Amino acid sequence: MFNLKSIPGNLSGKKVLLRVDFNMPSKREVGDDLRWANTLPTIKFLIRKKARIILISHLEKGGVHPSMKTVFDKIKRKIRNARFSSGLVGHKTSKEVNSLKPGQILMLENLRWNAGEKKNSPVFAKNLASLADIYINEAFSVSHRRHASIVGLPKYLPSYAGPLFKEEIKNLSLAFNPSNPFMLVVGGNKLATKIPLIKKFFKKADYIIVGGSLARSFIDSKGRGLKTSKILLPRDVTVRRKNRKIVIDTLQLKKEDIIYDLGPKSMKEIAELASKSRFILWNGPLGFVEGGYVSGTLSLIKALRMTKAKVIAGGGDTAAFLQSRRLGKGFHFISTAGGAMLDFLVRGTLPGIEALKK
Repeated sequence: MFNLKSIPGNLSGKKVLLRVDFNMPSKREVGDDLRWANTLPTIKFLIRKKARIILISHLEKGGVHPSMKTVFDKIKRKIRNARFSSGLVGHKTSKEVNSLKPGQILMLENLRWNAGEKKNSPVFAKNLASLADIYINEAFSVSHRRHASIVGLPKYLPSYAGPLFKEEIKNLSLAFNPSNPFMLVVGGNKLATKIPLIKKFFKKADYIIVGGSLARSFIDSKGRGLKTSKILLPRDVTVRRKNRKIVIDTLQLKKEDIIYDLGPKSMKEIAELASKSRFILWNGPLGFVEGGYVSGTLSLIKALRMTKAKVIAGGGDTAAFLQSRRLGKGFHFISTAGGAMLDFLVRGTLPGIEALKK
């Protein structure tokens, strides 16, 4: 689709700057992280090719940027010949990189420790580029950001998209020409990011399911001008009253009620539509899964795994839920991207993709 260059076959002894997304929750074991699991084959490929691998990533928790050492301590149990550098650029880091032997790995410190990363500083990008011979972007999930490690590096090094990066593009692009009936399932709580997605596929989709706290926004605002018979709003929902969970019909919602999950009537209707569909795109849980309201999302997953439709699922919370529950089987593809998935589906490209085309 974008005619991105393939990684060269001869990488022996080459210093490869591999941009990954290891922005994983501190409490999650590395084996439970889908981004890590999907990136591991690329790392092993580069090891087999006897490349000298330099891993770069960011890590952010609630606006704070911890050391990548916390992530490294987890992944070093999974891969051999890996070392950690407390730096990003400079003489010390360059010396550590040059000491690498073929097949060895050096993980650098958190990219966001340098202000030049988010500012897309040419100086920072050049300094990073000076460490390596080639650059590979395997961080599709961050490629909606115009950061130095995403759009700056390709200006200074021969640059390529990694296998996972290409898989994300190939599979998400299926949504642009879907088989019908096409069902779009949108959950989560970020209304501002989901409305463009609904608008993008409004004409192509046969059914649009709205769940999560988005459902309340649609019920209250009439879908901001999008409310039609094509958009299926919940028939019943789970709320809390007097400190206990109850399921009520949507018509019984009070102004102060918060929708925590979808009810059984809603899920039965969604399952029936899923069984009729040939292509399904799902982004976002149907309930407040972090708080234990998982019934609606589990019912949806069961319905999606039973359908004969081609199912593409994604979003950071969706992928994490599927991975943590070991429920990923039966899906055609699970995207590990959050904002990048939404931006790609709405715009058809990303800054990180465009940078690799130049």
